[in-house]
Amino acid sequence: MIYADNAATTKLDKDAYEAMLPFLLNEYANASQPYSFSRKTKAALKKARQMIADCINALPEEIYFTSGGTESDNWAIKGLAFADKEKRAMITSAFEHHAVLNSCAAIEYLGYPVAYMWPTKAGLIKADILEKYITNTTRLVSVMFANNEIGTVQPIKELSTMAHSYGALFHTDAVQAVGHIPIDVQDLGVDMLSASAHKFNGPKGVGFLYIRNGTSICSYLNGGSQEFTMRAGTENVAGIVGMAVALQKNCENIKNNIAHLYNLERIIVERLNKCGIDYIRNGIENGLPGLLSLSFKGCSGEQLLHRLDLQGIEISTGSACNSVKTEISHVLTAIGLEDNYAKGTIRISFGKDNKCSDAEKIINELIHVIHAL
Repeated sequence: MIYADNAATTKLDKDAYEAMLPFLLNEYANASQPYSFSRKTKAALKKARQMIADCINALPEEIYFTSGGTESDNWAIKGLAFADKEKRAMITSAFEHHAVLNSCAAIEYLGYPVAYMWPTKAGLIKADILEKYITNTTRLVSVMFANNEIGTVQPIKELSTMAHSYGALFHTDAVQAVGHIPIDVQDLGVDMLSASAHKFNGPKGVGFLYIRNGTSICSYLNGGSQEFTMRAGTENVAGIVGMAVALQKNCENIKNNIAHLYNLERIIVERLNKCGIDYIRNGIENGLPGLLSLSFKGCSGEQLLHRLDLQGIEISTGSACNSVKTEISHVLTAIGLEDNYAKGTIRISFGKDNKCSDAEKIINELIHVIHAL
């Protein structure tokens, strides 16, 4: 099998797995308990929080452990809204992940105004676009760091700076970006940032939300006093430890990983350009490393997926969260892609463990399948 759907989920890193084992088998104490058996789990949480903070240049007390990117996005949007009695407006983009879009729909239902920005055809939200929507009464701007379907990386620092100039806070869904491209929350100036471990070779079911000190936000889960009283529930210690190890390892090797992933992209694109197939590459070059959104005129993305699957090649037709639906995705609609191309869209997303031979096998089979269809 050749796995090339890393934007959906990644393989658990072996070092992360081994770091998790003691907290699954022997050191299983509840970190909230006062007895000596809990010391190692408490220490593990503290160390993991520091490791993650160091990876994004944050303070450890600004890292809040969650169940993943979906919870982090929900918390950032709803928690900030519910802390605002004035019900001031929020701004986001029309091609965010559904964790953001559906959270926005939920607060809209409760009377909080939400405006949706439309990206350029290249899939970018530029500062001049935000300037058309933002006012001095805007409470929050939320724009994803890197799009999960087409891989465009947004100018987060510029957008954050503009939001702050109008007195608004800035959140970014960085689920696809953390562990894959360098992120410095101090340089970017973001107030909140969402991440999910299984996107950077950590375990599923765990993530974190960065919340800058001083940000006024409501707690998301009520109960015990975990996560500085802001997120109740017994911590998933093993998952948190695995997340920290996986993130640190990816960040330490990030330059080499990026170069390797861009090389895999090059193999695919160069062969496609030579064979004369009518296609569009969505997004922009030098977007999220290793992610290719390709739309083939007159083809069916679903057919391409199943034909490649029969050859042991695993890709996606778009966002994994929407894989049960066959209609054109909201991302492709937002960038204005023509239907005769959009219906033939596939997403190839490489990971650090993919090899050049994987890319060559994928493009050989892809060209064969397209000609056969």
